[in-house]
Amino acid sequence: MLYRTLGENRICITQPTHAWVSGQLAQAWGNELFGKIAPRQEVCLGAEQHDVGWVSWEMAPTLNPDTGYPHSFNEVAPEVHTQLWARAKNLALPMGQYAALLVSLHGTGLYERFTHWKQSPQSTRVVEAFLEQEKEFQQQLIRRLEQNPAYASYVTPKAITRNQRLVATLDALSLTICMGLTQQRQFEQVPTATGETTLTLMPIDHDLTRISVEPWCFQPREVTVVFEGRILEEKFTDELTMRDRLGQAPWVTLTATLYPTDKEATVKQG
Repeated sequence: MLYRTLGENRICITQPTHAWVSGQLAQAWGNELFGKIAPRQEVCLGAEQHDVGWVSWEMAPTLNPDTGYPHSFNEVAPEVHTQLWARAKNLALPMGQYAALLVSLHGTGLYERFTHWKQSPQSTRVVEAFLEQEKEFQQQLIRRLEQNPAYASYVTPKAITRNQRLVATLDALSLTICMGLTQQRQFEQVPTATGETTLTLMPIDHDLTRISVEPWCFQPREVTVVFEGRILEEKFTDELTMRDRLGQAPWVTLTATLYPTDKEATVKQG
């Protein structure tokens, strides 16, 4: 779960909803500078389903007693989220092997990039065991896909690295959009047609629903994403009460439109 501020309240947005935004961005991704997604539908599916392991947790979120709200995704203990990520590949696999590979790679990539789990001997053991199991699964899947003419060219080290980084980029962009972009942010190691670049996002006139992007990485000249959340108007001390109130909380539909920076002046005038 992640949050967006609404006055004194919080909008609760689930991990699968945020991943849905990643999928929407993936469907619009690609142009002469950034190249094409390949294999397109499989990568888009992997982006959309990259947090599928969180579905069971989101159905019964746990309470953070320090905040009075459900735990956000970065507050969940490694002992819990490694189990969610371990389950993710099995939930994604019935949708397709390549999507499942990307879901698994995204999970291991997070632990490799964000290493705060190494601060505890117990969490280190848990995460290292998870990484070992996931990497074995990934290698088995790659070997199978190498024998498939439809996917052999997409499981080379270069192709896998590109698509893994693309899903990571879409994940980061979606998190920023869902939580609300309030100031300029940059995203590094974004794959292009010939290498990598840095994306810069900026809210237009302090409006969370309008965002400029430089350089422009999408096919259409503007991209609108839609997602939903629930408005939580109180804090809690009891987990069961929190779950009950969250289940009855009012829904809100949110949107954000992305524009190329060279169109920003036109957008402001409009």
